[in-house]
Amino acid sequence: MTITDACGLAVTLPSDAAAASWNATVRAALRHCRETPDHLGRCLGAAPDFAMGWAAKGLFTLLLGRSELAPLAREAEAKAQAALSRVGGSRRERAYVIALGAWLAGRPRHAAEILSGVLTAAPEDALALKLDHSLRFLLGDRRGMLREAAAALPAYGPDHPLAGYALGCHAFALEEMGAYALAEQAGRHGLERTPDDAWGLHAVAHVYDMTAQNETGIAWLEGQTARWAHCNNFGAHLWWHLGLFHLDRGEIDRVLELYDSHVRAEHTDDYRDIANGASMLVRLEIEGIEVGDRWEELAALAAGRVEDGAVVFADLHYLLALGGGERDAEAERLLARLAADAARREHDMHEVAAVAGHPAAVGLVAFRAGDYATAFERLRGVRCDMQRIGGSHAQRDVFSRLMIEAGIRAGRWAEAESEIRARVQRRGAEDGFTRRRLAALGRARAAVAAE
Repeated sequence: MTITDACGLAVTLPSDAAAASWNATVRAALRHCRETPDHLGRCLGAAPDFAMGWAAKGLFTLLLGRSELAPLAREAEAKAQAALSRVGGSRRERAYVIALGAWLAGRPRHAAEILSGVLTAAPEDALALKLDHSLRFLLGDRRGMLREAAAALPAYGPDHPLAGYALGCHAFALEEMGAYALAEQAGRHGLERTPDDAWGLHAVAHVYDMTAQNETGIAWLEGQTARWAHCNNFGAHLWWHLGLFHLDRGEIDRVLELYDSHVRAEHTDDYRDIANGASMLVRLEIEGIEVGDRWEELAALAAGRVEDGAVVFADLHYLLALGGGERDAEAERLLARLAADAARREHDMHEVAAVAGHPAAVGLVAFRAGDYATAFERLRGVRCDMQRIGGSHAQRDVFSRLMIEAGIRAGRWAEAESEIRARVQRRGAEDGFTRRRLAALGRARAAVAAE
């Protein structure tokens, strides 16, 4: 039985009930909805031979960035292959299965290219666009994100029910490329089409972060919390963004309140949640703020992730948590594992470890040890390659801040000031961090002159 799905494309499903569950899955995935696994489970229960559904389960699983979940993704791939053998599937459905296989083989870049091929044939496939976007975000491929989103947009006419989600992807890609005015416009337009698109809301928040519009950013997020009430842990990331705006304004009590009540309200070991927490605590410590015992729960969780190796971005944030919690032995083990990964280069993440991950990790460990000269040199040496670890400019900014702080503490003032100025150019505005670091440099130079 051939049925048309929410994207307007044919899917090999046995009943309208199965199609309803699949369409609910697609919409939930686009919305970052916590019920996504439930909808997909109902779909596969009603359609156990739906290869594309099994492939989606595998891809969703790998996006969690946890090596221990790889067997679950492999099981999903096996069920997808078996379903194709029994009932067949369209070229689009087969491509999803092939993309899953590529990622399981350690080649997420190839998986993204396969999904790009799906979009070439069917640009209205909003789920393929979201998966491609998510993969390229994980890989730091901002140009690819923009290319694929821009190419797909003409397929989303004024009556397309999923158009707003495509605009949200386009908005975020524009922001990461520094096209801030266009990004804000696209994000706001997308929310007019689909008001529950948390990703589009998030893209506009990024614009305000990068352009140091703190008051506007606070009003934007605080006035629209209902738009992300349905979210999975992505909701905690939006609260983290709100915390960044308050931090830049120096409103530390509000930052700590948001940290405790929303950012780390649940002590999960999802790497994205650990990244939110660790990067916020580092930012606070750079500003001279005592964070109490908040490092302890993060460090305890990170200690269990030392051998993971699924995502280099995650590894570096685990290392931040271990350093903050003074887990030196575990930090050294993680550093050694990154070195081994960099030497092996058996898959895409090993290459990222070699180019950026391991050198940055050396810098992070040196910073915690008080060896600021080494920290500055190592982090500065890979600044141009840090895009490769994935994540956003806002997320990776924690490494820029540490590099600049290391330069100041090492007495490398001229070089540190050069990096501060370069950061302003990359971001598009002078923020509170910039003003505070320039003031610190001024005080240091004045003290030397007085002596």
